[in-house]
Amino acid sequence: MAVAPVGSHVHYPWYKKEDTDAFFALFQNNIANFVIIAITMLGMEFPASIVFGQVLPGAAVAVMVGNFYYAWSAARLARKENRADVTALSYGISTPVMFVFLFGVLLPAKQLTGDAELAWKVAVAACFISGAIEAAISLIGRWIQHHRPRAAMLGAVAGVALTFIAGEMLFKTLEMPVIGLLVLTIIIVGLVARVTMPFGLPTSLFAIVLGTAMAYLIGDAGGERFSDAFTHLGFYPLLPNLAWFEGLGLLFTSMLAVLTVVLPITLYNAIETMNNVEAMEAAGDKYDVRECQAVDGAGTMIGALFGGVFPTTVYIATVGAKWMGAGRGYSLLNGAVYGLATMFGLIAALAAIIPVSVVAPILVFVGMSMIATAFQSNETRYYPAVALAMLPYFANYVMTRFGRAAEETVSGISTGIVPLGQGAMFMAILIGAMTVSVIDHQFRRAAAFAGVAAGFSYVGLMHAPKLDFNAAPDFVMGYLVMGALFLYFAWQEERVASPKPISGTPPPSVD
Repeated sequence: MAVAPVGSHVHYPWYKKEDTDAFFALFQNNIANFVIIAITMLGMEFPASIVFGQVLPGAAVAVMVGNFYYAWSAARLARKENRADVTALSYGISTPVMFVFLFGVLLPAKQLTGDAELAWKVAVAACFISGAIEAAISLIGRWIQHHRPRAAMLGAVAGVALTFIAGEMLFKTLEMPVIGLLVLTIIIVGLVARVTMPFGLPTSLFAIVLGTAMAYLIGDAGGERFSDAFTHLGFYPLLPNLAWFEGLGLLFTSMLAVLTVVLPITLYNAIETMNNVEAMEAAGDKYDVRECQAVDGAGTMIGALFGGVFPTTVYIATVGAKWMGAGRGYSLLNGAVYGLATMFGLIAALAAIIPVSVVAPILVFVGMSMIATAFQSNETRYYPAVALAMLPYFANYVMTRFGRAAEETVSGISTGIVPLGQGAMFMAILIGAMTVSVIDHQFRRAAAFAGVAAGFSYVGLMHAPKLDFNAAPDFVMGYLVMGALFLYFAWQEERVASPKPISGTPPPSVD
């Protein structure tokens, strides 16, 4: 650790050569997210005017705000500790949260409204609320991390990963079988088996370059895609709008079910920030985790004011930047580059050239990784809780695919599909939490989670199409029965564990 002599002030540079390597490492991660957002939203039939004129500029504003703030924060820490080796925190769109917002907010909103602009406004409002929640969580973040069962939280996220990410993207992969399977093979070999790619290229970059080239060579991608790329070049000003405000009205009326996705994934995002800041502290730079959660929330809200729909977070990549010897320059450069690239449509050009089936296998891997992490981050005995927490999203996936006609369409399969899919994230977390508690023989805690589930069902946050009193009475009764049964087992265990008088010995008398 480079500490200046007593009485002297260390020089903390705006930019140094080590910042270049750290910039490209962070740039690759963020550019992948921006291109995935563009390609995925265009594949969902959102118009280019919304994708390139609103969503990406809003995301760029959030990235700029966070990176510039954390560069300033690094300088403040360098002055405080009189060190020149302080590394700014890496910042950008949280990849797991990005996929949840793509497939758990934007896609259902579009399918339920049938209108891309309304769906975008709902997602902007959801993003704004997510930022506000994370800013509030900064006050109690550590308490939440301590009390929420990890298996339940990650199992719920894994349910989204299995259905909307890995499953949905595998369908997209096979829309161009030759190209899709080629890219999927590269991803499995390079990212799963960790085999080095030719020329030492990153696996995802090699897969995209080779897959795109092959798609054009065999005619699976028409030459018109190049002309589309040039049509999206232009000037997209970073301007605030009122979409977030208009979306709030929609969100709290016909689209309230979206909030059942926003709350738990925001908790996940806040905990991700906490974990990454703690990892940076272990590497030598101590930042205030509460401040970072508040900044991430504020950056998300500011991005939403400009049309963005994706929450942001501190990256674990910061530790890598620390190892590279980076300072604050890479963070400043990252924010500036994304502002310029978005304003002039350069990301739009990349998204237009690359076919969806080339990017889809990468997203299959992302889904696989999220599912694997849910199991690897928990002890073996909690695997049943992880698996059970994943299941509600099967119903949510089926339900959202049929939109407003879901109840009539899937009733022939089961009348339980639609109510199970309504508030799936809440049910996933609560049923997972009950299972974790039962595995630990904490039956009173399981009963408490069952009581919360009954309350959520009563007001319509679960198993109901909208908020209302006594919205899902059958489910309320079901969860109360579960709670009563848990309390019975708690009483039984306490009775068995209580000391018993020795046979033939009268109980002691009390004077």
